[in-house]
Parts: sequence; C-alpha cells; structure tokens
Amino acid sequence: MRTYDNPVIGGFHPDPSVCRVGEDYYLACSSFEYFPGVPLFHSRDLVHWRQIGNVLDRPGQLNLPDDTPASAGIYAPTLRHHDGRFYLITTDVRGKGTFLVTADRPEGPWSDPVLVDVPGIDPDLAWDEDGNCWCAVAGVTVSRIDPATGKVLEGPLPIWSGTGLQHPEAPHLYRVGDWWYLMIAEGGTADGHSVSVARARSPRGPYEPAPANPILSHRSTALPIQSTGHADLVTAPDGTWWMVLLGTRPRGWFPSFHVLGRETFLTPVEWADGWPRVGPVREQHPAPEAWHPVELPPVRDDFDAPTLAHSWISPRSRPDHSWSLTERPGWLTLDAKSGPAFFARRQQHPDCRASTRIDPGSGRAGLSVRMDEAHHYDIEVAGGVVSVVARIGPVGQRVAEYPVEPGPVTLTVDIAATDGDTRAPDILTFSVEGPEGAVELAELDGRYLSTQVAGGFTGRVIGMYVTEGEAAFDWFDYQEALR
Repeated sequence: MRTYDNPVIGGFHPDPSVCRVGEDYYLACSSFEYFPGVPLFHSRDLVHWRQIGNVLDRPGQLNLPDDTPASAGIYAPTLRHHDGRFYLITTDVRGKGTFLVTADRPEGPWSDPVLVDVPGIDPDLAWDEDGNCWCAVAGVTVSRIDPATGKVLEGPLPIWSGTGLQHPEAPHLYRVGDWWYLMIAEGGTADGHSVSVARARSPRGPYEPAPANPILSHRSTALPIQSTGHADLVTAPDGTWWMVLLGTRPRGWFPSFHVLGRETFLTPVEWADGWPRVGPVREQHPAPEAWHPVELPPVRDDFDAPTLAHSWISPRSRPDHSWSLTERPGWLTLDAKSGPAFFARRQQHPDCRASTRIDPGSGRAGLSVRMDEAHHYDIEVAGGVVSVVARIGPVGQRVAEYPVEPGPVTLTVDIAATDGDTRAPDILTFSVEGPEGAVELAELDGRYLSTQVAGGFTGRVIGMYVTEGEAAFDWFDYQEALR
C-alpha cells in the first residue's frame, strides 16, 4: 500500500486552507509579519505541493508598517473557488483589518483588497444555494456580505462558541447534503489545540454540536505530532474526504520545543452517523488514490533568474531599492542604506544545511537563523573577520571570530535534531570555508530559537542579510540533511 509522510508542507506553514477545482487542489497559509504574504501552493494529490506564488505580492495589497511586531500581520486566510473565480479572505491584525482579494487564476494577479467590516479574525467564506455569501469569524459569528463591495448585509449573528474551551476560532462552513456544518478550532493553538464540529439546517443556525467533540485532539498524548487543529476539509474526485490542519513536531526534554513553527499536515476523514470522524494524525497514512509527484524547483538559488523565487520572504517589506538581481548579474545584491535587508526562506526540516557565498565588500553581511528580532543566531563577515553572534532576548553575544582574506567567503549553518532525553531540540553548528576546508566556529543550543522561548506564531527562517553598506550573494543553498 502506498503511503505518504506528514507533514505534507514542512516548516512554518500554519493555518492551511484548501479548495479543489476539478482535479487540482490549491492551498494557502498564514504569513504573519513577512512579505510577500500568504504563500499559495498547488497539488494534484494533496500530498505533493509546489508553491506557485504569494497572494499578497505587492505593497498595494500588503503594506506592513516598520513597527509591525513579530507574529502580527496576516492571520489565517480562507481560500475558496466560486462561480469560476478564486476568493481569499484574511485579516491584517495591525492594519486594514479583514479584507478579501480575488483572481481568475490562482497564480494571479490577485485584486486589490476589498475591506469587509466584520469583527474578529480567521474569516471564512461560504455560499448558499441562493447565491448568498456568508462570512464566519472567530468567536463564532456569521454575517451575510456582498463580496464585491465588502458590505455587511446581515449580522453579525452569534452561532456557536464551541464546547467551552478557550479561543473558539478558525471557523469553516460547509454545505453537505441537507446540513450546514461548522468546523472550528478551540483550546488555543498550543498543546490544547483541537477541532470541533456542529451542524444546522441554515448558516444562521441553530447549531447542534457533534456528540463526539472534539473530533480531533492530540492533547495529553505521547504522539510525535502535537497541537493539531485549525483544520479545513476537502473532497477528492473519488468522493473521499480529507482534512488539512496545522500541527507541530516538538523535541527535546520537558517541556519540549518546536522550532519549525506550525506545519501543514494531511489526514483522511470518514463520515459516521452524519458526522465527520478523524483518527489520530500519523507520520504516515495510506495515500489518496491520485498520486502525482511534482518536480520541485531547486533549493539552491544561483540568482540567475530575472525574478526572485516565490519562497523568498522578508520581514514587513521588501523595498525595491534594497535589492537587485541586475546590478551584478548572477548575484543578489542587498543594500542597507535605508536599513537592514534580510531575504530568507523557511526552515522545513529538523536536519538541514544552509550555505551562502558572500562578497561583503566594505559592508557587514551574513547568514541568519531567525525566529524574530530578539531571537536569532548569525554568522557574518565584516572588516576581514567572520563572527558568530547569538541574540537571545535582550542579550547579544559574539561567541566566535575567525580572520579571512578580503573577497568572497562561504558561510554555513548545519542544523541537527537531537535524539533521546536531551534538553535541546537541536544543535546549530556554524562554519566558514577556510584555506584547508570548513572551519567550525561555534555550536549553539537550538531551544533558544523555539516557540517555547521566543513565543509567537511563526517558525524559523534562514537567510541572507546586510546591516551595513552593500553586499552581494553569489548563491544560497538549502538542503535536507539525511541521516
């Protein structure tokens, strides 16, 4: 029997929302303080996903202020397809509030935002048989809206607040047969996360809860996947049902630490007595009937393409004057004259290696593993010296130095997950390419770059930065390290 491995999209890809158009599936995730916002993926089998773009890819759609804190920004999108058009609704929690964008093709271009005046986060869209559009938000309330203008036509109406656990959120409405099903997350997005369901004959309610709520929770278990919740449902062409959801993979000694953020998992769904039923989310499951592996773009970027790959993200904004692919062809040039520039990709594997070759010129530039501004490890080069710098909360410390000759230099971080009853979830080893090969400069404990220490809703990203002057990067390489 063919099986698939969870997570299906590793690394910081939380709050997945999925829709199917024919035999094609599309999935969107939260992006929080990063630009461009809302990564968008395509699959033909729910297992193999390829990023095809970012929904919010221009400042007119997403303009996060410089003081946007980590884990603010864009929360919990819902992706839907209706009458030949794609809709995505989400919330900018420190900016414009809830808004929706539309597109004829998932690759875009996506429209400018249409503001929707509904209170709350985690907005959902669903259409009834009369063509009415309903928007549910955390809480949980529902409003009838005009998606063309964002005007609220009815509501908000309180419909169901869950089973009594904290933070009823992530609502999704589905019409299945004669029933409207409301699926929510509750219990908070940490260890107590869960999925519960209620149903009614109308979107307005009244809703009756499922007798077996929560239908999914891994709390108080020893399962390797934890914090399961914030789910969305989809049907395959063969009539089978599937759930995408977020979860974490904690490691290390109590309380255990997860460093990749909340990732996207897939699990099968069955129906019994008129209710969806979900078993524990496993690291391996029997695969869907369709099986369409895709050719993923290379994880090594030589910066030879005319545009940046979809996977590159930056905190809050990416001003055009801060980067160039043409100033030095075949190199990515970053400019810090208007402030630090940082281009990163998500860490997606517990064991991995990231390297880059830098020509620092007279600037200060390097390779960083980041949770947020107060929690990151860096290896940088400036003034003929390579340094490893650890920033943990208010404390910053230079932990190693190594002299190098002027000119390009290769910097590397190796990340290795720990085994057994160890305090650290992983170890980060920083090295520089010397005249006789790699020179290890420092080994650092990975727990300080974890959600449990840093807080927030994101995961690690790894990338290139410049904080002084201008620097050029010949290539960046990220690889899963196989044991």
